[in-house]
Amino acid sequence: MNTQLTSSGDFFGRFPAFFSKNGPGFAVSVVVAAAAQFLSDHYGAPAMLMALLLGIAFHFLAEEGRCVPGIAFTSRTVLRIGVALLGARISVELLIGLGPKLIGLVVAGVILTILFGLLGAKLLGRGWRFALLTGGSVAICGASAAMAIAAVLPKNEHSERNLIFTVLSVTVLSTIAMIAYPIITSALDLDDLATGVFLGGTIHDVAQVVGAGFSVSDETGETATLVKLIRVTMLAPVVLVFALVIRAYADDDNAGDGKRPPLMPFFVLMFLLLAAINSFGLIPGFVQSLLADLSKWALLVSIAAVGMKTSLRTIFDVGGQAIILIVAETVFIAGFILFGITHFAS
Repeated sequence: MNTQLTSSGDFFGRFPAFFSKNGPGFAVSVVVAAAAQFLSDHYGAPAMLMALLLGIAFHFLAEEGRCVPGIAFTSRTVLRIGVALLGARISVELLIGLGPKLIGLVVAGVILTILFGLLGAKLLGRGWRFALLTGGSVAICGASAAMAIAAVLPKNEHSERNLIFTVLSVTVLSTIAMIAYPIITSALDLDDLATGVFLGGTIHDVAQVVGAGFSVSDETGETATLVKLIRVTMLAPVVLVFALVIRAYADDDNAGDGKRPPLMPFFVLMFLLLAAINSFGLIPGFVQSLLADLSKWALLVSIAAVGMKTSLRTIFDVGGQAIILIVAETVFIAGFILFGITHFAS
């Protein structure tokens, strides 16, 4: 009995030490995320981009001092919690809402964009890690996908630099697309349904998809959001496939720090579990809304921490080929989805 009490006391006794160690860094990340959301709400700037840029401005906090452990914890663990909670927005009903042609088009767009990224990276002399990171983020859901994929890629000295570049790039490109793509669809005289499929199937981040879609019409906005969530559904299987392939084929040199990714990342399991529960209608609407908000804030707080961990100088070291690659991936998925809408899915 005494042993059990002692063990229980040790367990709960660790909490003050945990909060003392990680609390300051986490609190700073929350403040930066709140400032980013304020700028987004009042000035229309993308919250993810603002969190990233503000985080970079506070890079000195991640170099030394009390905030270092908490920033590292937030950029890693809180990030994975945010990705896992995305599963509460997914259900099988989403998959049957659009019909097999459009689902096939969206899934093909995701797969082919990732393969295009691998081919483009090879031609441009970039590594396969960078190809999977940029290709997956463009193909699926922008910054959220970039952070989820980065969590299962073997680490090397360029990992954080490549992640911050990818998040910054897809956020900027997504914002440009939010403005430019509705103009393109109007010039092509696409109807509301086709416009929604194009916007949801090509723009990187969910927020920009919603903004672009509802700027056209309610029907376009609803269709674009639905198509985008179909792409988000692809996050878990893609990350799982990446983890399995890397575990099976990456040698010690490719593994960076010599550690293999887990066979099934825990946050992917949670994503799938929440999606399954939601598919059976077991998550009430208000809980689903709460989990969606928690996911959004967890991702925003974690991207602020990722920004703080990255020096602005290292971003510029990524090279012109990286910019060419991620822009080419963006153009590829836009062209593919537009071709599919006009020729196969109409």
